[in-house]
Amino acid sequence: MRKRVVITGLGAVSPVGNDVNTLWKNILAGRSGVGLITHFDTAEYKSKIAAEVKGFDGAALFGNREARRMDRFTQFGLAATLQAVEAARLQIDDTNRDRIGVILGTGIGGMGTLWENMLIFMERGPMRVSPFMVPMMLPDSGAGMIAIHLGVRGPNMAVVTACATGTNAVGEATELIRRGQADVMLTGGSEAAIIPLAMAGMNVMTALSMRNDAPAQASRPFDLHRDGFVMGEGAAVLVLESLDHARERSAPILAEVCGYGATNDAYHISAPAENGAGAALCMRNALMDGDLAVNQIDYINAHGTSTPLNDKSETAAIKTVFAEQAYRIPVSSTKSMTGHLLGASGALEAVICVMTLLKQVLPPTINYETPDPACDLDYVPNQSRPAAVEHVMSNSFGFGGHNATIILSRYVEGVQ
Repeated sequence: MRKRVVITGLGAVSPVGNDVNTLWKNILAGRSGVGLITHFDTAEYKSKIAAEVKGFDGAALFGNREARRMDRFTQFGLAATLQAVEAARLQIDDTNRDRIGVILGTGIGGMGTLWENMLIFMERGPMRVSPFMVPMMLPDSGAGMIAIHLGVRGPNMAVVTACATGTNAVGEATELIRRGQADVMLTGGSEAAIIPLAMAGMNVMTALSMRNDAPAQASRPFDLHRDGFVMGEGAAVLVLESLDHARERSAPILAEVCGYGATNDAYHISAPAENGAGAALCMRNALMDGDLAVNQIDYINAHGTSTPLNDKSETAAIKTVFAEQAYRIPVSSTKSMTGHLLGASGALEAVICVMTLLKQVLPPTINYETPDPACDLDYVPNQSRPAAVEHVMSNSFGFGGHNATIILSRYVEGVQ
C-alpha cells in the first residue's frame, strides 16, 4: 500500500508578495504584480512589461558573500524553502537529515549568471569570468544549495520541463515519498528569467503581451483580446511528508496530494495541440492516480497563460475530460496577477491551491472583460468567490509538449 502524502509547509517569493500571507491577500484582492521592467533598459524591446519580484534583498537574507555565489533563481528558491521549513515546524538534525530530500525545478536556471559572465568574457577576456559561473548557472544549483544550507542528504535533483516544471517537481517528490525513499521532500520551483537575453528571445517569438501602456491589464487569460503572456519571476516551495511522519511529529497538515499525471503532446516544440489531447490525457491520469471521479473536482487552477493558443487548447482539454461537468467547475488563472513564472509557476499555483482549500475561497481571473466563444467556462471573473472546496486540480503545460497535473485535497483528520 503506497504512503499518503501531505503538505505541511509553504513558502513563496512572488511578484505579488514575498511571503505566503501577502501573496494570498493580494491574489484574493485581484492585485496585479505586472509593471514596466526595471531590471534593464527596454528601449529596443517591443514588450516592456513583466511581473518582477519587489523588495527582495538576497544579501540581507544570506550575507553579501553567500549572495554573490548564488544566482537570483537560487536565492529565490532558498528563501522560499526557509519560509516553508519554518512554517512546517520542521527541525532538521542527525536523526532525520538522511530521509529529507529536495526537488527544486527551474525552466531556465542560472541564465542571469551566464548572461553576466558572457558580457564580462566579451569585454574583459576569458580570465575574468567568475570561477563560480558554472555552479551558479546549473539548473540543479538551487536544489544543491538548499541541501548544503540545511544539511539534508536525501534524494536531491532539479526537474526541468519548461513551464510544467513546478508541477512535475511536486508530483515527482510525492512519488519519492509514496515509494518510501524519503520521509520529507522540500519541493517546488524557482525562476529569475527577466533578463535581456531571455526577454529578447520571447519577444522575437511574439509570445509576450505588448500592452505596455496598461501593464496591470496585460495578462488576461481566456479573454477574447488576450495577446500573449507576461513574464514573471519568483519561487514557491512546499514541504511534503508521508502522513505517518507528519502525524508522528504533530506537524500542521495543510492539505493532501492525491493525484499526479504527466504526459507529452508529441506534437510541437512550442505550440500546444489544438484539441488539447495531451493535456486531457494528463488530467485523466491525475484523476485515475487519485481514484477520483470528474464530479469530485471542485476547482481547477488553469495553466491559463493568456496566449491565444494555450487558453483555447486548455479549455478544449477540460471539456474533453469533464464533458458537461466542465461548465459546473470554476476555473481560474492566477497568472492574470502573478504573470508566468515559467518553471516556478506550477509550484506557486500549488501554494495558491493549498490556500484555496484552507480558506474555502476561489481566486479570480482578473482582466476578464470580453468572453471568447472558444473559451466558455466559468473563469471566476475578476473577483474571488467563497466556495465549498474538497479537491482542486492544478495544470501546467510547457514547451516541448510537457504536461503535468496535480490534484490536492482538503485534509480531514480520520478520513481515509
